[in-house]
Amino acid sequence: MQLRILGCSGGIAEGLHTTTLLLNDEVLIDAGTGVGELPLASMLLVEHIFLTHSHMDHIASIPMLLDSVFDRIETPVVIHGLPETLRALQDHVFNNIIWPDFSVLPSPRNPVMRYAAMAPGEVFIHEDYTIEMIPVNHIVPGVGYRVQTLDKAFAFSGDTTTNDRFWAALNQRERLDLLIVEAAFPDQDIDICRRAGHYCPRLLAEDLHKLKHRPDIFITHTKPGAERVIFEQCKKRISDHRINLLLGGARFTL
Repeated sequence: MQLRILGCSGGIAEGLHTTTLLLNDEVLIDAGTGVGELPLASMLLVEHIFLTHSHMDHIASIPMLLDSVFDRIETPVVIHGLPETLRALQDHVFNNIIWPDFSVLPSPRNPVMRYAAMAPGEVFIHEDYTIEMIPVNHIVPGVGYRVQTLDKAFAFSGDTTTNDRFWAALNQRERLDLLIVEAAFPDQDIDICRRAGHYCPRLLAEDLHKLKHRPDIFITHTKPGAERVIFEQCKKRISDHRINLLLGGARFTL
């Protein structure tokens, strides 16, 4: 499986795009502004979008993606997520006020999108890999995902702060080769992290002690302008794991 990072920033600026992970050519995990890195021909290949939560930086490109492909695809794009996340899309985005309701367009019998609610612990089975939803701790209902291929596995935390459930779920599985985990703010903003439901290097380091695996770790969702500060703090705080800063455009083979 090929994993391509289209966006991994906690905000936008020149060259920075918000969370968007592409699995092979057909699956997105979150659909932030990084979707705009895809040419139209690649957008037409997207079959599934797995959402971690309902915040704008993780869903921003769904409306425009669907608008770009609605008259060119034959089967609906399936939006997977918690019921609360899907309800937020229905109520606040695809409500015919902010954006047309593509779950009934171009016709109710032939829509361009459909919703597929998932529950934590549920596993989506694809031809060559599985995607497991794992609960996390954010200020809105949120999840991470663990993706298992034939002989490799990676996990993505989504947006979260201190919790036990994400780490316990990863520990129940036999392997973890790659972990993409957020650290949104530097340590001096630890109070904001706790209130906003994010990690800073200190909080992340404390939680990583709960993980029995030793994967390669990539730090994501850093705020624009604070990337290097956050990364250096992570390296100082986390000495028993290999720590890397995730960059847009990165590619992994799993």
